[in-house]
Amino acid sequence: MFINDMFKNKKAIYSFEIFPPKSDSPINSIYNTLDEMASLSPDFISVTYSAGGTSPGNLTAGIARDIKNKYNIEPLAHLTCANSEKSELIDVLEKLKGYGIQNILALRGDIIEGAAHKTDFRYASNLISFIKGKYDFNIVSACYPEGHPETSNINQDIKNLKNKADKGATHLITQLFFNNDDFYNFMYQIREEGITLPVQAGIMPVTNKNSIRRIISLCGAAFPKKFVKMLSRYEDNPEALFDAGIYYATEQIIDLLSNNVAGIHLYTMNNPKVARRVTNNIKNILNHINNDGLW
Repeated sequence: MFINDMFKNKKAIYSFEIFPPKSDSPINSIYNTLDEMASLSPDFISVTYSAGGTSPGNLTAGIARDIKNKYNIEPLAHLTCANSEKSELIDVLEKLKGYGIQNILALRGDIIEGAAHKTDFRYASNLISFIKGKYDFNIVSACYPEGHPETSNINQDIKNLKNKADKGATHLITQLFFNNDDFYNFMYQIREEGITLPVQAGIMPVTNKNSIRRIISLCGAAFPKKFVKMLSRYEDNPEALFDAGIYYATEQIIDLLSNNVAGIHLYTMNNPKVARRVTNNIKNILNHINNDGLW
């Protein structure tokens, strides 16, 4: 099923993101995680891109296949292009096609320092054009409510996003953020630019110190005063920080759902406990919106 069709039938989509295990971790660890997350009935599960295996994307494609066939949940396979040759990406796309995967999150990906420079694809929009020209995948794209970390001009960033929409992206998932006003301002700006695609808000519960460091390294998202106070108060008590992080994310999500967001994409960090706690906190609200609530 194309994920963009889900937005025609539901007022608020709810999904998870997982990542393949590291090379020094057992492969079954991800399936233990999926066993628990599947029971929470997300609308889809995205799998971040991995270069593990004999060719790039093998691990991602294999996990996406199992999400679809073993768990009967729609997968969204990430595909990055900045560090790949066209032939490598064709191999991955053919594998995904063979597995019956229908949805791809097309990304530029981080530039790997010291790696050989690849020139086939410079931007995610190039990858979207390439896929749409050769395949029948549904294409999802990323967006950045606070602007892409590599640009200081959010207006140009939004024009680039419009280009991705024009090239064939059908819905957007945001990078994580902690201030909902940033999201609402972003939504106003992209609608003014003529971008009409559904936008899922990407939310990451901060439940330990390691996740804080990861957030800073990934995107440099701004931390509101309320969030900073929470961290400073509970950072030395892991159990308290976990509960506070879940509460903060839950509060964000409830506010977003109350303001008609098209969906929530939960960055789970492969932690089923996080996924379950947040889901249990919002499931009645989601059910109300999708079954009874009127915008």
